[in-house]
Amino acid sequence: MLLQTLLIGLGAGAAAALLFASVASGSILATLLFYLAPLPILIAALGWSHRAGLVASFTAAASLGATLGLYFFSAFLIGVGLPAWWLAYLALLARPVGANGSMTLEWYPVGRLVLWAAIISAALVIIAVPNFGTDKESFQAGLRVAFERAIQPRAPGPPLGADMERLVDILVAAIPPAAAVLATLISVFNLWFASRIVRVSGRLRRPWPDLSALTLPPAALGLLAIAIAGTFLPDLAGILSRIAAASLFMAYAILGFAVLHALTRGLSFRPVLLIAAYGAVIVLGWPVLAASFLGLAEAAFNVRTRVAGSRAPPPAPPIS
Repeated sequence: MLLQTLLIGLGAGAAAALLFASVASGSILATLLFYLAPLPILIAALGWSHRAGLVASFTAAASLGATLGLYFFSAFLIGVGLPAWWLAYLALLARPVGANGSMTLEWYPVGRLVLWAAIISAALVIIAVPNFGTDKESFQAGLRVAFERAIQPRAPGPPLGADMERLVDILVAAIPPAAAVLATLISVFNLWFASRIVRVSGRLRRPWPDLSALTLPPAALGLLAIAIAGTFLPDLAGILSRIAAASLFMAYAILGFAVLHALTRGLSFRPVLLIAAYGAVIVLGWPVLAASFLGLAEAAFNVRTRVAGSRAPPPAPPIS
């Protein structure tokens, strides 16, 4: 058993390292593969044990560190490996509940996993902030330089036009919270995708949950309130609070989509409605705010229960 865990961990770690390093090619496909770097670790942890996931995390980090340097060892381990291992570890937690000789397992709630993904994603983006500056002015200046180099890689070059300057200003303001939103979404997607793969293989130990019944713990609302209040703080504290708030808003957007799935059950046009909702978010982006507000409404008013109670029960079968 120990040898199997070790071999699975080594193989998953090698796969994760290759996915992570693929971003060096710069292609769109390589970027997509880079976002899937946590997937082998999650599969190893969910399908075999969290120890296999831990071995995979350190194997991938050590491989990258040996070939690319100590920075990549730390970047992978802190930014990819350990977060993926921790989410898988929590997903497999269970405790016995019941009475009178009837015992069942209560698994770690999916909503808490989503909250953990949001907190970890926000923390990772916040950790990256000092790479650009340690106060608001230096951070925005460092971010501006990075964007200008991306737009105009050859230096020296002609100065940016007024329209391009405005675009850079928008990016400087929008990218930090947007990075937290994207990190949360990718983290939750990888956990879901890995669980589906492991379930198909028959190795998923916990039963598949009803994702439309997902709920966030009450503490999430308090954390969001604190983060929103912090956005009014001056200097770098306000930027960091916006990162945290954006990540938590994404968690409530996921809750909002769970509510949408629950509310549309039984409707004949349900597939069209869900495709339109997901498509609007993917294409336009901003409709995710509507999903966030639906999730907040669910947390405050228990929308699913109210709607379910207002619907008429199905007609009784005819008496023969």
